Amino acid sequence: MTQEKALEILKSGRNVFLTGSAGTGKTYVLNKFIEHLRDCKVKVAVTASTGIAATHISGKTIHSWAGIGIKQELTQRDLSGLQRKEYLKKAIEKAKVLIIDEISMLHRKQLEAVDQVLCMFKGNKNPFGGMQVVLCGDFFQLPPIGTENEMSRDKFCFMSTLWGEADFHPCYLTEQYRQNQDPLADILDALRNNTIGQHELKMLEAASYTQFDEKITPTRLYTHNLDVDALNEAELDKLPGRKRNFRATSSGEQALIETLKRSVLAYDKLPLKEGAKVMFVKNSPEKGYINGSLGEVFDFESTGFPKVKLLDGTIITATPEKWTIDDEQGNELAWYNQIPLRLAWAITVHKSQGMTLDAAEVDLSATFEKGQGYVALSRLRKLDSLKLLGFNQRALQIDGLAQKADKRFQELSLQNELISSDILDKDRKAFIKASGGRSLKKL
Repeated sequence: MTQEKALEILKSGRNVFLTGSAGTGKTYVLNKFIEHLRDCKVKVAVTASTGIAATHISGKTIHSWAGIGIKQELTQRDLSGLQRKEYLKKAIEKAKVLIIDEISMLHRKQLEAVDQVLCMFKGNKNPFGGMQVVLCGDFFQLPPIGTENEMSRDKFCFMSTLWGEADFHPCYLTEQYRQNQDPLADILDALRNNTIGQHELKMLEAASYTQFDEKITPTRLYTHNLDVDALNEAELDKLPGRKRNFRATSSGEQALIETLKRSVLAYDKLPLKEGAKVMFVKNSPEKGYINGSLGEVFDFESTGFPKVKLLDGTIITATPEKWTIDDEQGNELAWYNQIPLRLAWAITVHKSQGMTLDAAEVDLSATFEKGQGYVALSRLRKLDSLKLLGFNQRALQIDGLAQKADKRFQELSLQNELISSDILDKDRKAFIKASGGRSLKKL
């Protein structure tokens, strides 16, 4: 499906699953749709399954927006507690469209929890409280984190009965923009089709970048946090100047504090120097950053707090932030306080999902999850921008259930292409009117 046809279907008010291989412009289409809704004064909630993914569409995590936090299932007590939160009530009641990006990493139980919250606040038993919902992503990429014994069918969103009830219309983008006419595109297609052969293996084994802009520092991608942390600490030690350590403070039951630490990814002891590459690990749009914003420490305030220059040139003083777990009455059960930064010379494959990299050194020798290899390789535009330090057999595997579902999504997308533009345009106008928006003469 072309981007133009997908946009027509999105604008019609239908629930949509926007998908396609890496580099087909899913984020571009989402942003065009968001622009359309805002032009038409239709309130849209822009979210993603992870903080990093949210940065690419200037949104929030779905967990934060819907109030579900780190929970996978909501009890009636949980729902009653959420109902008393006025800010949630206002945000959800106003929203007419909900977008969730990187849907492959959202557990089916969390999607069902979002449905519970929306139905409650909207006072509507239809799926998602009657809102238009747009899911975007590629199930060949990283799956949700589940319990040790969970199978793919227990985790993937498309296996929920809610998926069928909501009548999602797959829009499968087919035009390649990132790896167009490059051997990397052939390797990625072979991965998706599970047809990796000797030809593709030889290209991967020989992959090393030799020609690229000297100003570009290759990003290092690893599968495990231990490797990322080791490299980041080594790079920090190379910098001249004084190392400053910022220690976290916390209070509450230790198990809850540990849950917070895993969720927020902040360090207990954060070491920083001038010149350190860093990434924010908390959403704070009012302060100018969101979870995943990248930058560099260039100075320290007289108070001792680091001054960070983001990639777009914005300068922010990073001060301590507080993360909490509350009970149903809004009382704090535990809190964790720390400068919301991580070192970022290297990042995990998980955190790279959704990024486009100019050059990368990638180590897949310890791949432990199907889809990690595909995600890492698909971050690049071309094969000669890749230095592959190693890979194992699992790095070349994709989930069999995802592959089967993908074929069905392609079939349904072809059917959706047959919906006439006249019908879609009529539905677009009706949806805007029903949403309290305004139609534009030129679309």
